[in-house]
Amino acid sequence: MNRLLLGMMLLATLCLTGSCTDDDEYTQGQWWKKASYNGVYRAYASSFTIGNKGYLCCGFYGANKDYLNDLWEYDMDRNSWTQCSDMPAVGRTAAVGFAVNGKGYVTTGSVKDGSSSYCVADTWEYDPNTDTWTRKDDFKGGVRDGALAFSIGGYGYVGTGRNNDATGSESNYKMDFYRFNPSAAEGSQWESVTGYGGEKRYFGTAFVIDDVAYICCGRNNGADLVDFWKFDGSNWTQLRDIANTDSDNDYDDDYAITRSEAVSFAIGGRGFVATGTRGSSLSSNYWMYNPDQDLWYGDSDDDFTPITDVHNYPSGASSRKGAVSFSNGERGFVLTGVSGSSYFDDVYELLPDEEEEV
Repeated sequence: MNRLLLGMMLLATLCLTGSCTDDDEYTQGQWWKKASYNGVYRAYASSFTIGNKGYLCCGFYGANKDYLNDLWEYDMDRNSWTQCSDMPAVGRTAAVGFAVNGKGYVTTGSVKDGSSSYCVADTWEYDPNTDTWTRKDDFKGGVRDGALAFSIGGYGYVGTGRNNDATGSESNYKMDFYRFNPSAAEGSQWESVTGYGGEKRYFGTAFVIDDVAYICCGRNNGADLVDFWKFDGSNWTQLRDIANTDSDNDYDDDYAITRSEAVSFAIGGRGFVATGTRGSSLSSNYWMYNPDQDLWYGDSDDDFTPITDVHNYPSGASSRKGAVSFSNGERGFVLTGVSGSSYFDDVYELLPDEEEEV
């Protein structure tokens, strides 16, 4: 039984013994405001996590959508930020980041050319020990932005996304995946991965639990996607949909998980999806996935604390899209993003096993 259910059982026991009054109400999970970085507020940045340090890179801000190439390091233990060396390439947005063997990688995305933009495929490696960047092989799948990335088994994986520059018979939306081997010789660092049977998707998201990647959300053909997949480095497996598509069972009757431009992360063997856009509306809620049950738990009944209700920050946080996340497997953070014309530099940590009094 997971810690969330244990917490709920404990709360019920306390209330039955008289420790709770009729006026007490709680939601599951606490959001805590953490230190903001001393850089430009932004959306559609890239991120990766190495040990207990999260890295924020790139993105854009402002009415002119100025594209960024700076890099910031967040120390989870000290709740402090350090500015690192800029990526030695043109600023970009909607790129992806991942970490393998103690180094971080940023690839794909959109760059700016005057008042227009175009997609790219260059790949850059960051070494935190030397605070230096090295260019690696270009992403083999070609130019795109809004892809998703994860790392398992000592490799990085990048797939899906959209190529805004596609013409003729070439598809804008993508469903292909590629594996990155940082130890391979130059010219052979990327190779195609087959077997994925899911939908093409733009701005999907992925989280990793016990070296298994879980892929969900995103949009295609103007609709939020419902399919949900896992990948163990060899095999793709389709899981239950993240919407109410099973009329024979009631487990999904209240599912409201589908969204795009969201973030995801793992804490204590559970997956979390938060923020993003559902249809045309920004979302402030989060949903928790239990891989042992292939079931999601969330805020369909307003019983999970939204990010707008921050434990140590009375003003709360804004609903948002285009945020990023850090996760070391035991802690999860959501930061940056955009709502309308407002861009953010704030950082919030989710404590899923705590409760918030409302």
